[in-house]
Amino acid sequence: MIRVNGVSIDEAAVAREVQHHPAPSRDEAERSAETALVVRELLAQRARERQIAGASEDERIANLVDLEVSTPDPQPEEVARYYRRNALRFMTSPLYEAAHIFFPARADDEGARPAAQAKAEAALARLQERPELFAEFAETLSACSSKEQGGALGQVRKGDTNPELERAMATMEVGSIACVGSRHGYHVLRLDRRAPAQQLPIEQVRPWIEDHLRTSSRRTAIAQYLQLLAAQAKIEGIDVAAADSPLVQ
Repeated sequence: MIRVNGVSIDEAAVAREVQHHPAPSRDEAERSAETALVVRELLAQRARERQIAGASEDERIANLVDLEVSTPDPQPEEVARYYRRNALRFMTSPLYEAAHIFFPARADDEGARPAAQAKAEAALARLQERPELFAEFAETLSACSSKEQGGALGQVRKGDTNPELERAMATMEVGSIACVGSRHGYHVLRLDRRAPAQQLPIEQVRPWIEDHLRTSSRRTAIAQYLQLLAAQAKIEGIDVAAADSPLVQ
């Protein structure tokens, strides 16, 4: 039996709480549920002790935390330091302009793959001699709706097309044409333009960084507050001070 300052948390309460704590194993889910109930009881008892007002227990607990846990706003030097240390998070995706001629053949269709590849390579050989025919070939040969625009895909960012085409566009020379195989078939791909990734200015991402730092700081402060409440309480049947306890995390 788990008790918090003499107040029992029975197995039925744990069983009801488990559904809110998905975990790899039943034991882990129960451990998380038990800890959550201990935390709630600690906070509820503290709210009663402080005579915190509120229409419900949830509201009283929220008001208690707002009253007793304070976190300062992040300072400009903290924001700048986070920006420097996480520079890659604040890069734009590369931007490409490309066109393709698509010959469909799913990766698992072994009968169709060779024929689609042969058609794509034949078209590529002809276009390397007469690149000005690309739009015409797209209109007559491509199985993609882009054929209505001469094969033009428009501006493409990461995630806009399949990974095989993205990798090809990242390495091709601008103006070149290549045959690219993908899980969907074969593509005669022309890269028209590439705009490399760029660092976003700090002023543009400052609000996000401030919010992230504020949230992280508050999470840490709440964890420390809960540890203090737990240290001052008599808790039986569970070790909430253990290294793997959610109170610590």
